[in-house]
Amino acid sequence: MTAAKQIKAQARAKSGKGAARAERRLGRTPAVIYGAGAPAAPISLDSKEIGLRIRAGRFLTTIFEVDVEGKSERVIPRDFQLDPVKDIPIHVDFMRLAAGQAIRVEVPVHFINQDASPGLKRGGTLNIVRHTIELLSLPEAIPEYLTADLKGLEINDGVHISDMTLPEGVRPVIRERDFTVATIAPPTVLVEAEPTAAAAEGAPAEGGEAAAPDAAAAAGAAAPAAAPAKKS
Repeated sequence: MTAAKQIKAQARAKSGKGAARAERRLGRTPAVIYGAGAPAAPISLDSKEIGLRIRAGRFLTTIFEVDVEGKSERVIPRDFQLDPVKDIPIHVDFMRLAAGQAIRVEVPVHFINQDASPGLKRGGTLNIVRHTIELLSLPEAIPEYLTADLKGLEINDGVHISDMTLPEGVRPVIRERDFTVATIAPPTVLVEAEPTAAAAEGAPAEGGEAAAPDAAAAAGAAAPAAAPAKKS
């Protein structure tokens, strides 16, 4: 995992909706740091900076060192809210990280070797059951993503959690069953084979005979014209 990202914050003396609206008018996003047996700490962040962090991706699996007016807090984001119209952050929740504390995180799955799957080549469809997998991990070991290898998979084959390699010290939250991550589903439309040249020319089907030509037409074509009757 990469090193913790640095971000600056300011302590908030007041909480509540009125105080939060006042922070937003100043271009700042209200936030709170909680957990690890310590009191919740209301803070505010620069809205542009935290917006860029969120849009960069993997925000909820990134460890941050939040500098709150000279005091550093090691945290991980747990939730954020965006304005439904302006699409800017309006609140962020951070959880403190204690040494040796394992936490739950959802990590995205990347699928590789699609071109090496016979099932996909035959028209099958990749049916993704889980785009993310919930893991229990130490903060230092959180992977950026997990890899699901599709090489060699036929139609109706699948990738299960047991087929994926997890970093040391990381385990899935669901352990009582080998859950499915993705499957190769059969094609929804069957493509008929093109007729062969022999079939197009009227060759006999397997186990049968070719259709006989019209007997009357054949006889008429082959027999000579009848001779005129002899007068007595």
